[in-house]
Amino acid sequence: MLPLHKPEDYKRVLETALLAASEPLPLAELKKLFDHEFDDDTWRTLLDDLRRDWSGRGAELVQLASGWRFQTRPEYQSYLDRLKNDKPPKYSRAVMETLSIIAYRQPVTRGDIEDIRGVAVSPNILKTLEGRGWIDAVGHRDAPGRPALYATTRKFLDDLGLRSLTELPPLTEIERVMDLGQSAIPEVSPVQARAEESGAEHEGSGQPTEQRPVDLATGQLDFPEREAGESAPTGAQG
Repeated sequence: MLPLHKPEDYKRVLETALLAASEPLPLAELKKLFDHEFDDDTWRTLLDDLRRDWSGRGAELVQLASGWRFQTRPEYQSYLDRLKNDKPPKYSRAVMETLSIIAYRQPVTRGDIEDIRGVAVSPNILKTLEGRGWIDAVGHRDAPGRPALYATTRKFLDDLGLRSLTELPPLTEIERVMDLGQSAIPEVSPVQARAEESGAEHEGSGQPTEQRPVDLATGQLDFPEREAGESAPTGAQG
């Protein structure tokens, strides 16, 4: 084992561990690297110094919701995309609308989402977001049927490069940010994406789910009123 004497020695071990990690490393994990115990100020100094060491390079050290990691800088992503053989499919508009509602109104039930969108929410949409690891059921509302309450996860924040929900961009920016994020994240299969976009059948309704776009350009989760004779979402919870 190499002897560690100077701050540079400790930073080199930190650098190696973070470069080798496949997931962000929380401070509790980083502390396992050394026998010597440092106070929080010392850890902050080591990590901030290491971050400055990488300034001006193609990769950077960032702090996310679940820990620290090295990642490529966004301005180089267009070049890295050239190395990919296949471009991943994008999520449907309905999936992005649902994710935006959960992110900015959480915790919400499926019924809350349907009230905001004005149409029924396909179960496949929630399954897609849960499968991606971006949302999770965090409890149940004390209401008839005890509908599940959905909220975003730390992985959602990590994939957006954020440390907390307070850093969420304005709603006018969320679509652009998520589009950028998808270029580096494997998406749902083309078959599943087409099913979402065409409107999977809502459970028990026997009718296809209509999709109406949210106008993110206005910064409002504002959906058109239902036209005369148009039915309300069926099977809404909460």
